[in-house]
Amino acid sequence: MLRIVLFLVLIALAGAGAAWVADQPGNVVLTWGGWRASPSIPVFVLCLGIFAVLVVFLWSILTAIWRMPGRVRRRRREKRHARGRHAITHGLLAIGHGDTALARRHADAARRHTPDDPLALLLHAQSAQLDGNRDEAQRAFRAMAEREDTRLLGLRGLFIEAQRADDAAGAVMIAQEALKLSPSSTWASHAVLGFRCARGDWSGALAILDSNLSARLIDKQAYRRQRGVLLTARALELETMDRDVARESVMEAVKLAPTLVPAAVLAAKFESEAHQVRRAMKLVEAAWLANPHPDLADAYAHVKLGDSARQRLQRVETLAAKTPADKPGHVEGQLAIARAAIDASEFARAREVLSPYVNNPTQRVALLMAEIERAEHGDSGRARAWTLRAVRARHDPAWTADGYVSDRWRPVSPVTGRLDAFQWQTPVASLPSDRGTTIESSAFEEAMLAAPPPKRVTMANEGPAEPVVIAPAPDPAPAPAAQDNAPPVAKETAKETAKETAKEEPAAVPPEPVEPAPEAAESSPSAATPVFRTRADLGKPAQAPIQTVIPIVRAPDDPGIDDDGPSDEFTEQIGTPRDHAKAQAGGWRGFWSRWGA
Repeated sequence: MLRIVLFLVLIALAGAGAAWVADQPGNVVLTWGGWRASPSIPVFVLCLGIFAVLVVFLWSILTAIWRMPGRVRRRRREKRHARGRHAITHGLLAIGHGDTALARRHADAARRHTPDDPLALLLHAQSAQLDGNRDEAQRAFRAMAEREDTRLLGLRGLFIEAQRADDAAGAVMIAQEALKLSPSSTWASHAVLGFRCARGDWSGALAILDSNLSARLIDKQAYRRQRGVLLTARALELETMDRDVARESVMEAVKLAPTLVPAAVLAAKFESEAHQVRRAMKLVEAAWLANPHPDLADAYAHVKLGDSARQRLQRVETLAAKTPADKPGHVEGQLAIARAAIDASEFARAREVLSPYVNNPTQRVALLMAEIERAEHGDSGRARAWTLRAVRARHDPAWTADGYVSDRWRPVSPVTGRLDAFQWQTPVASLPSDRGTTIESSAFEEAMLAAPPPKRVTMANEGPAEPVVIAPAPDPAPAPAAQDNAPPVAKETAKETAKETAKEEPAAVPPEPVEPAPEAAESSPSAATPVFRTRADLGKPAQAPIQTVIPIVRAPDDPGIDDDGPSDEFTEQIGTPRDHAKAQAGGWRGFWSRWGA
């Protein structure tokens, strides 16, 4: 509306001006040499306007002619840039759906049309990675690292390629350079922190952690927890070498992270050695309420040096009573009581606390029951039966991080390098599933495995003659005597099985009498009953067809799958020769094994 009003006002002013000029009397005299003209004022104004328009028109033509080469060059650049953008877009889409040839073709087109575009370099590197050409990918990432705008991206790509090549030293140098350029870079900080932890450089790791807090990569609560983890790791390493530094570190760690199990255990040990029993007990109790653990129970039992086994049992019972029965950690208290009761020869008490768990035992429960049978009655048969159940029983909680199960606590994950990754929990592989078990055990099998193997008596001078079959008596054969060391259920099952066998077997034909030899010797015992047997009701599963491998696009920071195959546990690879080191997988496993803690 305002524009319309303004336009009307301008039209009115122009009309008023034209009317005013038309009303002006007189002529304008123009003299140029012998030429003379005297037009009126309105005609003169009109001619002056036409002349101005012609001048502007001619100036525009001359300017367009002058700028034509520049416009042509700019137009060509725009077209090349548009083609390059088109190639980059479709190249990234080709990488997305895994078309290696198409991605490489678009990458070549993008590099030809827009060689200086950072996205063209990224597309070139991505297509080389997808094609498996690591040398070409490294060249592309080096070109990116030399540019100011893509330096961090190039360093990150070089870091990932160094991971894949299992070049730990090169990866460390690249991550440190990236961290100098950008202290707030999360991946570089994470990598340098993991490497320093792997090498046992706890002071350097603590410095990185302080830098992360200054850059606001972590909050205050996470900083306190991670600093406590690093201090605990340093204290565990220096426990036997520098006890003063270890004690100072673990005391600071237990203040920062009072629920950290290894910190509480080591701090309680130092306090106990300093005869600070009450303080040590408080440290263990605080960690126990948050995370019941066998190491805490053991530290609580031995918090006072010189106590008897019964006194340790009473102390463990006090600690276990602090965990309610409705919490998952209650079972750890019961197992700790059973362990202390066995040490105190209170076998009835140990059986009492283990009785709720013997129907579906875990490995620790079964092993404790085996120890009770062996220590209380000297019954090796029952002990073997419980040991067999321990082999087939469910797993107990363990220190687990990213699918890796460790026999001890560690500050970082050997798989991803993540700090404070280990948790006391049941491994994923041992969780119950809906698939039926293919190995079934019965009380009869356990009784047979618990019993010693039978001894076969043969003639001393007997050759490879046919076996002698003794005719049974007219009456049904009596059931074999049950083993004294077999479980009650196993005895009844053995009797019923023996009766059925006696009914079904026909009477054997009495053979010719054989003269017994004067002396008899024991032969080697017969083979024991196999632990695993083949089930007839389970058919052989059909072999699944091999599916077509669909390439998955990975981001530049994804180390992917190493071509050399999976590696063994990284703890067994530390210090391996060079020819065995080639079989290691890429990523953090290889770096951890090279820089092993």
